[in-house]
Amino acid sequence: MSEKSARQPGVGFIFVTLVLSIVGFGLLIPVLPKLIVQFQGDDVASGSYTYGWLVSIYALMQFVCSPILGSLSDRFGRRRIILIATAGSSIDYVIMAFAPTLTWFFVARIIAGSTAGVLATANAYIADVTPPEKRAQSFGLMGAAFGIGFIIGPVVGGATVWLGGYLGTSLAASHPVAAAWFAQHALHLPFFLAAACSATNWIYGFFVLPESLKPENRREFSWKRANPVGALLAMRRFPAVLGLIECFFILTLSQILLQSTWALYTDYRYHWDALQIGLSLMFVGAASGLVQALLVKKIVPKLGDTRAVVVGFCISIVAFIGYGLAPYGWVLYAVMCIGAFAGIAQPALQAYVTKHIPPNEQGAVQGVLAGMASLAGIPGPFISTHSFGWAISPERSFHLPGIAFFEGAALAFVALLLAVRSFRRDAAAAAALGTTPLA
Repeated sequence: MSEKSARQPGVGFIFVTLVLSIVGFGLLIPVLPKLIVQFQGDDVASGSYTYGWLVSIYALMQFVCSPILGSLSDRFGRRRIILIATAGSSIDYVIMAFAPTLTWFFVARIIAGSTAGVLATANAYIADVTPPEKRAQSFGLMGAAFGIGFIIGPVVGGATVWLGGYLGTSLAASHPVAAAWFAQHALHLPFFLAAACSATNWIYGFFVLPESLKPENRREFSWKRANPVGALLAMRRFPAVLGLIECFFILTLSQILLQSTWALYTDYRYHWDALQIGLSLMFVGAASGLVQALLVKKIVPKLGDTRAVVVGFCISIVAFIGYGLAPYGWVLYAVMCIGAFAGIAQPALQAYVTKHIPPNEQGAVQGVLAGMASLAGIPGPFISTHSFGWAISPERSFHLPGIAFFEGAALAFVALLLAVRSFRRDAAAAAALGTTPLA
């Protein structure tokens, strides 16, 4: 047996993979909206519209391709799909780093969306190597990986832009050509760093990451299951899962509304620069990471999966409203501290879903969840950025820049109702069969 096959798969391997992936993504969050606005002649309203379309195109391609990648991971294993996904990210970042026009940004996002399989495959990887009773804890650790990525990525992205601007000024007298280059390309520098993170991630996956899916748990690939509609219809065999997929879609949509307008909102309302936006996202990542890494494994077992989901959703609603009403930038940090505890919901929801799915279909269900997240990402950025642009337009008699957050609160409330309905139906079905619900 080779060294690669002899290595035992574990959560630690996929944790590092996700950290590297999210760092690369996080580098761009405080930068990309500003760059798009710059391409639009510094018109914030027009830039917000274009940015919304750009994010939606990415989500559309991810929605179409995620179930395919998920089913392929059930057939050929998780490792290969992770390598494909990270290669796609690297190509995406390189194209955007050199993009001379907005058209190239759309090309890059199409490539990235088509290969965006890290999250779904990572979740399936976790289901492969973790016993059912410990999956909420492991999914919480994956949430911590996101937190760490957002601690490092956004602040480094903002600092890189600041450094580019500083070099553009300080080198003006001694090296005018270099100074002009840094001044012109300061907003492009984080893309080079993101490409390096993705390349490192690919190298790590190729040489270190072991396969997690055992040969006996693999199944033949089927286009019927691999297309988004077919994959979703296949979940009808699991009524509890199907109901929670609806809930997951609505909740993800609410979160996308916040993510899509955060940089635009804080820039417009509090006049934050890229570094300040990066620092705020670093704080969010730190708070969320602490909750996911340290508290999920304590809170979820005590509350149970269902109560943890309900409590997390309620906290999300409060946080959304707080973000939209915050009169000063520092108030956002207080809301972040409260909102971080909403992070108990998603690991509990994922754990609940995986307990209803057999081992040879974990990749498919995670592909469906990723597909639903991508589907939410199609209208989400469009709704939030266009709502934001409409609410701050000079034509309005009143300005409501936090409108996307209020929309997010309403959607989170709908998700809460759907979750409660699904849990009650599952409990009723279990009672009718004389069994105990799995979660």
